[in-house]
Amino acid sequence: MTALGVDRAFPKASDAAAAARAGRMIVGAIGFDPDSPAALFSPRSVVRSDRPVPSSTPRARGISSVATIPAPATHRDRVAAVIDMIDAGDAEKVVLARSLTLRADVPLDPAELLGNFAAGNPAGNTFGVDLSPCGDPDYTDNWFLGSTPELLIRKAGRTVTCHPYAGSAARQADPADDAAAGQALLDSAKDRAEHAFVVDYLRASLAAFCSELDAPTTPKLLSTNEIWHLATPITGTLRDDATTALDLALALTPTPAVGGTPKDAATAIIAKVEEPRGFYAGAVGWCDENGDGEWMVSIRCLQLAADRVTIQTWAGGGIVAASDPQAELDETTAKFRTVLRALGATKAL
Repeated sequence: MTALGVDRAFPKASDAAAAARAGRMIVGAIGFDPDSPAALFSPRSVVRSDRPVPSSTPRARGISSVATIPAPATHRDRVAAVIDMIDAGDAEKVVLARSLTLRADVPLDPAELLGNFAAGNPAGNTFGVDLSPCGDPDYTDNWFLGSTPELLIRKAGRTVTCHPYAGSAARQADPADDAAAGQALLDSAKDRAEHAFVVDYLRASLAAFCSELDAPTTPKLLSTNEIWHLATPITGTLRDDATTALDLALALTPTPAVGGTPKDAATAIIAKVEEPRGFYAGAVGWCDENGDGEWMVSIRCLQLAADRVTIQTWAGGGIVAASDPQAELDETTAKFRTVLRALGATKAL
């Protein structure tokens, strides 16, 4: 789906949701904090295609590191501090993220990056959003691009589906080692517990909207090119077909997969120990005139500045009582590979 032109911008997500219920098509991005300015708008026109976004092979280019926020040692210290908070009963799970600020040696084309991301995502979940409609000058002509593996919510009539991912492990170059890494993830009590927090949250949240709900108790093992994931398909039937896909996305964001559990306690800890996330770990997608649509969790993504050479990207991991600070740092490093591959980075950062 390609949305062309801005008929009306909705910096307040609640205004966009009201417009969607009134029959307007809404597309764009929601931040990690749903109350922060949103880049949502009604397009002037839409082009739909059954074909995936055309993929492209990333061209090798120089990508240099400008800043690592926080420094790796500080991220490990933050993980350790959050484990102490969890042990003290302040939360059960908290997702901590860190970011890289990068610089390209030549200006980058958002359309080319979109194709590069498409080439690296087996499910074809690729997005590019102009953040200008949020109204904040710092986001004017900034592009938000990525290839998220995680479906937040899809609505078609009264049928809703979501496919949460939580619990992950880096893919390995050797096939035998790679299979072992996937099996170890599937067998991991720590990762199964982390995943269960997400499924339980979605089951409880969707129960408020659905008359029927199917959420398996055992996760599946799925993968991107870089990461193994635990995933669970969830399907439900809405009580009221006037509920829109955007209503559901706002009700679910952020999920424990990117925030933690309990939701309010985890997000309060994130606000205390992390830098603002902006649109990272929010949601991107669309809602049509009938209220049907699809919203994805905005991870494995980057923000491209108006100068087209400055890039910010993020990676996070779920912290539970059994987490190890170094392993959590290594997990974020593995997750950065999706963006670095799409950028055509010629060396590890």
